[in-house]
Amino acid sequence: MITSAPPHLDRYAPDGSYAYARLAIALLAATLLAAGMWSVVVILPKVQSDFGIDRAAASTPYTAAMLGFAVGTLTLGRMADKMGIVIPVVGSAVLLGIGFLLAGLAPNIVLLAATHLIIGFGAAGGFGPLLADISHWFVKRRGLAVVIVASGNYLGGTIWPLIINTAMPVFGWRNTYIAIGLAVAGIALPLSLLMRRRPAEHTIEAAATATAIAQANLGISPRVLMTFLSVAGVCCCVAMSMPQVHIVAYCGDLGYGVARGAEMLSLMLFLGIFSRVASGYVADRIGGPPTLLIGSFMQAMALLLYLFFNGLTSLYVVSGIFGLFQGGIVPMYAVICRELLPPREAGANIGILVTATIVGMAFGGYISGVIFDWTGSYRMAFLNGFVWNGVNVVIIGWLVWKQRAVLALTGAMQKS
Repeated sequence: MITSAPPHLDRYAPDGSYAYARLAIALLAATLLAAGMWSVVVILPKVQSDFGIDRAAASTPYTAAMLGFAVGTLTLGRMADKMGIVIPVVGSAVLLGIGFLLAGLAPNIVLLAATHLIIGFGAAGGFGPLLADISHWFVKRRGLAVVIVASGNYLGGTIWPLIINTAMPVFGWRNTYIAIGLAVAGIALPLSLLMRRRPAEHTIEAAATATAIAQANLGISPRVLMTFLSVAGVCCCVAMSMPQVHIVAYCGDLGYGVARGAEMLSLMLFLGIFSRVASGYVADRIGGPPTLLIGSFMQAMALLLYLFFNGLTSLYVVSGIFGLFQGGIVPMYAVICRELLPPREAGANIGILVTATIVGMAFGGYISGVIFDWTGSYRMAFLNGFVWNGVNVVIIGWLVWKQRAVLALTGAMQKS
């Protein structure tokens, strides 16, 4: 008679050897697909110059990419819930290859923005769906696993701007774009086949029981919780987008050159990797909502620093601080989702929350360009981000208070 191995001997069990191998594969895939999110930030000044347009118009390809990312996150997240992660990753690789190729051939800003809808949709497979997928393979270290995969986005944001900044003066931004599309598709397609296995049914059942208990104890319906988290996600990312989207152009305006801005962006995202990993450790100990509150408050403080320091050295320092403070914010929405919402809907729910953050990034990136065009500087744009960040702190602070109030009431009732 054939018997199954005990859970602690099953290499495919949560937190087992296969889970860690899959984590490494997912991180590599996330890093590759992140090219679709960060490439346009570096070419923004060159696009403005080539097409003879203002800063707001030059920001539209980024906004289009973020909107495509939002739709892709929703679509591919639901697909991952039903079909597993392979098909979403394959689709992402193909779309990125096509999108970068068409972008490299775009004759005007309208068509360039349209191609970035495709690029953004393709890049989405490297974030929300991968976060949802890896969350099923860990229990004890779920928070850490989620943020490690999410770090692929920032690792890509560290690597791709440097590659583009190096290649663009030699080959031009158009040929550089075409080469990126071919490289990403060529590597990500075979990589996706290494993630064909799906989690066992008993693993999903155990996770469903745990999240049902946690959600019931919170005393908020899933719909209300998702509404609050979605609004919070928009607010924090309107704030986050200001430095991330405009730091390259900001440095150009100050006379430091776009190359210095690209270096600051890479530094910001590189240090964000460390804060993402650290936030995973913290979340596994104190939970997702308190960890998110800490990150959001620290991001607000970093935004204030941009209002007082604009020297070259100080901008490097402030950008590094901003990266350290904000890196763990977006992945915490996925961690909270897995702590408090049904695991069978992880791809869809995480997709909704990631979409909310991307809508915030898209709106924030555009409105910062508009504010610059109105005022002739980025000072009011930084202040605008700080105000939106304050709304996020209020919402997440309320959620943390609600959680602790329910736990305190439950403890008091058990003692009486």
